Amino acid sequence: MTSNASGESTPETPSPLAFPWHWEDTLIAGRMRPLAAASDPDGMLLDACRRQDEGEEGVIDPFWATTWRAASGLDRFLDRVDIHAKRVLEVGCGTGHAGIAAILRGAEVTMTDGVADPLHLVRLSLSRLGLKANVRVFRLGEDQLEGEKFPFILGSDVTYLRELWPALLASAEEHLADGGQLLLSDPNRVIGNEFREWIADYPAWDYHEESVVLEDDPEHPIRIMRLTRRA
Repeated sequence: MTSNASGESTPETPSPLAFPWHWEDTLIAGRMRPLAAASDPDGMLLDACRRQDEGEEGVIDPFWATTWRAASGLDRFLDRVDIHAKRVLEVGCGTGHAGIAAILRGAEVTMTDGVADPLHLVRLSLSRLGLKANVRVFRLGEDQLEGEKFPFILGSDVTYLRELWPALLASAEEHLADGGQLLLSDPNRVIGNEFREWIADYPAWDYHEESVVLEDDPEHPIRIMRLTRRA
C-alpha cells in the first residue's frame, strides 16, 4: 500500500489470499456494489474450531468472514448522521461494509480489524470501487493511532463478547474526540441488552438507542447504540 500527498492510504492489489473469496453484490449506501467476501465462512469457522480443539494457540475465529446484517443496519443509519468530510474510525471492520458506506457519504475513513486477513478483502473492495481509506491492523485496547482524534467511531457487531467491552471502551476513550460519537450496531441480541446495562456504570458516556428496519426481515430490526462522549 502506498500513500498519497495527503497521507491517505491508496489500496493496491494484495498478494493471493490464503482462503477462497468472491465478489458479492451488496447494497451499500443505497446502491448495489461489489464487495470482496470469503467464499466459505462456515468452513473457515469449523476449521478454526478444529484447530483450537487440537490445542493450537493463537487461532482467531474468523467471524469477520461474513457480512452481518448489523453492518447493513449501520450503513442505513449513516443517512441520519452528518459524517461528510469528518474523520471516521471503523473498528472490527470485517469485510468493510460500514466503512465503505461512510466513505461513499464523504467521510475520511480509517478501516481497522484486529487481524490482517479481512483487510486483504477490504483493499480488494476499495480498489474495485475506486475508493481510498487508511487500512490497518488495530487491536482494541492494545494499539494506538497517531494524529487527530475521530469525531466518529463505527463498530458493527463488536459487542458480542463481554471480554471485548473493556478494550472497546478503552480504545474509544483514547481515540474519540470530545463530544464525539461511538456508533455500534447489533441485531438486538440479549448480550446487547447486557452491554447497555454495563455501559450505564460509566458516567462519561451518554447512551441513546435507535432502530433501523431492513427490508430483508422487517420484524427483526437492527439496534443502533449511539454513545456520546461528554466533553
